[in-house]
Amino acid sequence: MTVIIQHYLQVGERRDKDWWMGQVIHFGGAAREPKIPNLFQIADVNSGVIRWVNADPDGCLGLLARG
Repeated sequence: MTVIIQHYLQVGERRDKDWWMGQVIHFGGAAREPKIPNLFQIADVNSGVIRWVNADPDGCLGLLARG
């Protein structure tokens, strides 16, 4: 699954890149709701860097779209 990730800027961060596209490698749920996926391991399609993305509403990264 290909996804677009939006980065929510923290105080003091520069706004040089606010989104990136990645390929989902693995996903899973949290302890509160294990059946609802909210932790995603995603490979950045441009750089190949693998990142963990927290898709919780309160997280600093959010899953915007999927295709």
